[in-house]
Amino acid sequence: MKQDVISPGVAAAAPRDLCALEFSNRFVRELPGDPDTRNVSRAVSDACYTRVDPTPVPAPRLLGWSDTVAATLGIARPLDACGPAAEALTGNRVLPGMQPYAARYGGHQFGQWAGQLGDGRAITLGEVINAAGRSYELQLKGAGPTPYSRRADGRAVLRSSVREFMCSEAMHDLGVPTTRALSLTATGAAVVRDLFYDGNPAPEPGAVVCRVAPSFVRFGNFQLHAAQGEGALLKRLADHVIAAHFPELLQDGGTPAAIYGRWFQEICRRTALMVNDWMRVGFVHGVMNTDNMSILGLTVDYGPYGWLEGYDPQWTPNTTDASGRRYCYANQPQIAQWNLWQLANALYGLTEDKAPLEEGLVLFADTYESAWQKTLATKLGFAASSTVDAGLNAGLFSLLEATETDYTLFFRLLANVPVDDNAAALDDHALVAPLQPAFYNEGAVSTTHRKRVATWLRDYIAHTQREATPSSQRIARMNAVNPKYVLRNYLAHLAIEALAAGDASVMERTMRVLQRPYDEQPGCDDLAARRPEWARHKAGCSALSCSS
Repeated sequence: MKQDVISPGVAAAAPRDLCALEFSNRFVRELPGDPDTRNVSRAVSDACYTRVDPTPVPAPRLLGWSDTVAATLGIARPLDACGPAAEALTGNRVLPGMQPYAARYGGHQFGQWAGQLGDGRAITLGEVINAAGRSYELQLKGAGPTPYSRRADGRAVLRSSVREFMCSEAMHDLGVPTTRALSLTATGAAVVRDLFYDGNPAPEPGAVVCRVAPSFVRFGNFQLHAAQGEGALLKRLADHVIAAHFPELLQDGGTPAAIYGRWFQEICRRTALMVNDWMRVGFVHGVMNTDNMSILGLTVDYGPYGWLEGYDPQWTPNTTDASGRRYCYANQPQIAQWNLWQLANALYGLTEDKAPLEEGLVLFADTYESAWQKTLATKLGFAASSTVDAGLNAGLFSLLEATETDYTLFFRLLANVPVDDNAAALDDHALVAPLQPAFYNEGAVSTTHRKRVATWLRDYIAHTQREATPSSQRIARMNAVNPKYVLRNYLAHLAIEALAAGDASVMERTMRVLQRPYDEQPGCDDLAARRPEWARHKAGCSALSCSS
């Protein structure tokens, strides 16, 4: 089920200049801030945020712009790449009505409590209300240090910023609940990073992404208040989030404890649907720490993410996670539930009853299992209500692991396999031929493996024929959930290299194609191809570090 962060159904209105926007700042207005406004790294207590302005940079310049996000916000595309709008989107200009702040939160990182974390390089500028009356926060990532930066500089490099800008929009167009990105700007300043964590830091071009979401509140916001014994603040934050983003829960009535319980259950439901979509498209987040989990069930914080290429359920795109593989593809559902368990511990002081929290965790498991069964059915071309034979599923994923097989291509090409009465009579080579481009070493696919694939296909064809779905309907069903185009890491890398050389066309073309990931787009098959061999072990094209 698609959960839009930004709805396309807004009332028509003349787009405004970014610098003419009005800001509502409900989060700042309703919640207590840090009375200490010093922008130095320090522990903060009894506050939900610290007011802090972005740090100016030498040469702000607009590099990327999302017309769809801008249209929803009612903002016109800036005419001048280096004008006032670019200055505001890079942090050099605080517009009238903005009340910039960095949020305070904690979190579990790789399963260990990390204490205070907070927005170390993200600064929320304010909240904009669009023509439909919906509120969205504008947040700059990479706009300078905050009191939560610890020993870091609060900046972001071009490579990580391009990846976040592109992926936020690509995920939305795939139908995955996500935060969005309005713009990408260059800073004109170098940022020093140790890309490989090998003691060889080097300067890289700096950049800023303007992220957009109804809220950037995370599980960790509540965790830190609970851990620090700030019960009153925990309640105020929960009440604010419910009133602002879950108002339907208040309409249902009941005691405050009952409302908090239903709220947690809704968070569990949304999180389950989000992770199901990750698994459907083969996305691996890479850093599922509790401070990277949205309270709205949105994908947030695009760091060392990646898409499955050769199917490997133990694959992680994060080099920091390479030894333990905590955040690998296969673990994402159980990690999401573990993170929800930590949130439940933080919210227990509100419900004073573990029953609704336990029900929420069960709801997560039930929602995810139901959604995944429907997803598997539709990915294979069956009705969502169909119960797919367990042996068929197990046999499929066993085949995908047996030889390097591209996850995205396999499911997309499966729609091309003939399933009529003559299909089962085809020889093994002819039957498997439509899937051939999904194998990373087409010439090395053994006769034995080809026979295994053909045997599975004949079983699959028999299931398909029993359901008796018209071929056109089956293909349409499959192509609606199995994307042809995803933001493979090597595609993002090519866009980064070109942009660093002053060429934005590669990024722009890739993003245009990714706006219609389920459609056949003549002349764009190069963007649907499996990862080329040169990219197998190239930095930024396979696994990535958290260095950004």
